[in-house]
Parts: sequence; structure tokens; C-alpha cells
Amino acid sequence: MKGRTAALVMALLLLLYVVLVGQRAVLFVSTGEPVAIALGVALLVLPLLGLFALVVELRFGLRTQAIVRQLASEGELPVDDLPRRASGRYERESADAAFPAYKEAVEADPDDWRAWFRLGLAYDACGDRRRARQALRWAITLRRDSTR
Repeated sequence: MKGRTAALVMALLLLLYVVLVGQRAVLFVSTGEPVAIALGVALLVLPLLGLFALVVELRFGLRTQAIVRQLASEGELPVDDLPRRASGRYERESADAAFPAYKEAVEADPDDWRAWFRLGLAYDACGDRRRARQALRWAITLRRDSTR
């Protein structure tokens, strides 16, 4: 729940930022000076890129949350029994030891979105965020394609 609240607060702050910067951008553009117009356009483009990135991340979060709810209702979420450090992160050695089982499950059935999702969680536990996100995105794609 803390993650959802933090995401909502960040989204609201970004929206406020876009509005305030957008007002300044319009003022710059309305001066008619070439340098001010260029600054005004830059002030419009950069916040819009940030807004786009936020929307992409929120959609990713909502989709992974839907998968977690579905797997939980089906009783198919992996058991979270790996030991953790005081910081809350998984102990790397334990995560690395558990990883091969998830990788083998994906190799055995590469079209199973549930296996890909679990592999994404395993990558995350091992600290490989880039591969975790790739696996989770692939799970989302496979799940969407399987429901069509």
C-alpha cells in the first residue's frame, strides 16, 4: 500500500509541475523572442516526456498488481520464504540458489505467463532489476495474448 500511495503522490506532484512549467512555457513562447521560444518549447517537451514515463510506469504497476491478485486467488504465488537482510532485501546467496528452479520452469514451458512472472520475481530477488522488468513485461504480454 505504501508503494501505491507514493506513486499517487509522485503523480500529483508531477502533474503540478507540468502545469506550473507549462504556464512558464506559454509566457516564454508569447514573447516572440527566438531564444525565449526555444526555451518555452523545451519547457513543454521535457515535462511531457516525464508525464509519458510516469504513465508507462503506472500502467506497468497496475498490470503486475493484477497478475499478483490473480495468482494469489489461484494459490499460485511463489512462497516468499527467502531470508532477508535488515534492509529488507533478499540475501543474495539464497536468492541465487532458488533461481534455477524458476529458470527451468520457463525453459520447460516458454509460453506460460505464470512461469515468466515467477522468473521476474526471482530476478528481482537476485537484484537483477533490468531482467526482472523484462520478464514481468513478457509475462504481461503472454497473459494478455492468452485471454484474447
